[in-house]
Amino acid sequence: MLDLYEHTDKYSSKNYNPLKLALAKGRGAKVWDIEGNCYIDCISGFSVVNQGHCHPKIIKAFQEQSQKITMVSRALYSDNLGKWEEKICKLANKESVLPMNTGTEAVETAMKMARKWGADIKNIDEASSEIIAMNGNFHGRTLGSLSLSSQDSYKQGFGPLLNNIHYADFGDIDQLKQLINDRTAAIILEPIQSEGGVNIPPTHFIKEVRQLCDEHNILLVADEIQVGLGRTGKMFAMEWEDVEPDIYLLGKSLGGGLYPISAVLANQDVMGVLTPGTHGSTFGGNPLACAVSMAALDVLNEEHLVQNALDLGERLLKQLQQIESDLIVEVRGRGLFIGIELKTAAQVYCEQMINKGVLCKETQGNIIRIAPPLVIDKEEIDEVIRVITEVLEK
Repeated sequence: MLDLYEHTDKYSSKNYNPLKLALAKGRGAKVWDIEGNCYIDCISGFSVVNQGHCHPKIIKAFQEQSQKITMVSRALYSDNLGKWEEKICKLANKESVLPMNTGTEAVETAMKMARKWGADIKNIDEASSEIIAMNGNFHGRTLGSLSLSSQDSYKQGFGPLLNNIHYADFGDIDQLKQLINDRTAAIILEPIQSEGGVNIPPTHFIKEVRQLCDEHNILLVADEIQVGLGRTGKMFAMEWEDVEPDIYLLGKSLGGGLYPISAVLANQDVMGVLTPGTHGSTFGGNPLACAVSMAALDVLNEEHLVQNALDLGERLLKQLQQIESDLIVEVRGRGLFIGIELKTAAQVYCEQMINKGVLCKETQGNIIRIAPPLVIDKEEIDEVIRVITEVLEK
């Protein structure tokens, strides 16, 4: 009889290369493997479980809605879509929202909106419309969102991709200025790059990008799919510079770790370019997703998880920056979103941390990314600090 790993590998596609660790249970900031070993989860599904694993309020919302109605076509109205839309629009200070299912779908939608806005409002010829993205970004894996990537290894073999995409170094405002022209419809960026290595832009960069967009009539699209909804110690990472984008992209923890839902938020002067028949999603905004998402947003507010991320994130960052180790290049982060850049490959150190009960993952080969659920408490944070220090301090 095949064991769990052999059984899974026998039928799985080979686009992932997971660690030989199988999880069977999760509660709050902790998870347990099939042998009963406990770990503090510092991956949290790449921000999917900001509210923690199996939060009882979110589970209850799922159960109650699942016994009423789960799916309503957008050809009709449902009784909770408007309630969810109002909640998320007020949170983001936007007039309208387009619900989708996954983060990459939200990115695709924003690209379509930007191109249509460019054609309808800015009178850019469709064949020459341009979008500027940042080097080191990660916006998803579909052909449209992948077209935004600056990493050739992600794109190899999948061409031809969308054209007229240009790249500026993240944080280089002068380079960005040189790329802007009359055909530029949008600039898309992550306020803090996640997959790129927890890259934080220079102070005022985001504000300067906003000013450029205003000056040249360009849409600013903020991909907050990973860094939004409290992860960085503010509800939206753009708030660190008091900047409002034209379009917000949300996903991952918007579904409370339970059900996929994403959102594209904008004011009517932008969202209005989408008219009946120009875009859609079969499952987007379904009643089950809306019920779960409303509960997930309530948990963020009622349990003060944004403040918890700010307070415990400051404690975590300060302690990790005090580690004396020749291995470390830099420790950087905001809120409960920390990157530990090493001089060498990070995977072996991640494995050592996992063996000591802290679940973490490397990115870009040499960066350890620490992003626990926002429900984590002080004792668990101190244990994470202890384990990381023990592994790296040498």
